[in-house]
Amino acid sequence: MTLAYVTGDSFAHRLDPRTKLAAQAGFAIAAVGHTTPVGLLALSAVTLVVLRLAATPVVASLRSYRAFLPFLVAAPVVEALTLGPPWIVARDAVDPTLASYRVLLLLLVSTAYIRTTPVRESRAAIQHLLPGRIGVLLGAGVGLVLRFLPLMRRDLTTIRSAMAARLGDRKPLRERIRLVGVTGLRRVFLRSDRLALALRARCFSWNPTLPPLSLSRRDYPVLVASLLLASTALF
Repeated sequence: MTLAYVTGDSFAHRLDPRTKLAAQAGFAIAAVGHTTPVGLLALSAVTLVVLRLAATPVVASLRSYRAFLPFLVAAPVVEALTLGPPWIVARDAVDPTLASYRVLLLLLVSTAYIRTTPVRESRAAIQHLLPGRIGVLLGAGVGLVLRFLPLMRRDLTTIRSAMAARLGDRKPLRERIRLVGVTGLRRVFLRSDRLALALRARCFSWNPTLPPLSLSRRDYPVLVASLLLASTALF
């Protein structure tokens, strides 16, 4: 599954993007405040509800982050290892495991937002919340990141496929990492140069025409729920 907007008619698709940003903020605050297994279990239930309302499959979402999952798993393992007997201290891995799981929940909720919110609406929401040139810069930056992530993933997939076709997958791991990294960075810089040229050709505007935003009756319960979710961190 690609981390990009997918057209649909789910409940989350019909929400105002500002409401979805508020829901993400409330969830993030609650995730920071609840660090116990019980709290994370409750947040897991909330995450499943969010993914359900956004018509976002769990397994496919996890597959999108397969490049980052090893780092989340490695952190508790490294923390549990010691340089002497008993070599492994399981209790030292508890806190890093909970932290990694909290990050995973945040990634899943972010995936639901990305898949249900067009890039132009995300930019419009940010510029409504932050007026002036700061909002324009942040909105444009978020829009570019959301557009570039799928392209970068596609480039890396293409590079790995080309390496496999040339038997590059038989090279030592260090050599494969070097080839993928160097080629990937070359693609990124090439796309950045093309983007800069395109922005100059289109006269990048400080006052772009953005889609109108308006809250509906379905947004207010979500806003209240987001506020309540964030307030739970205080208790």
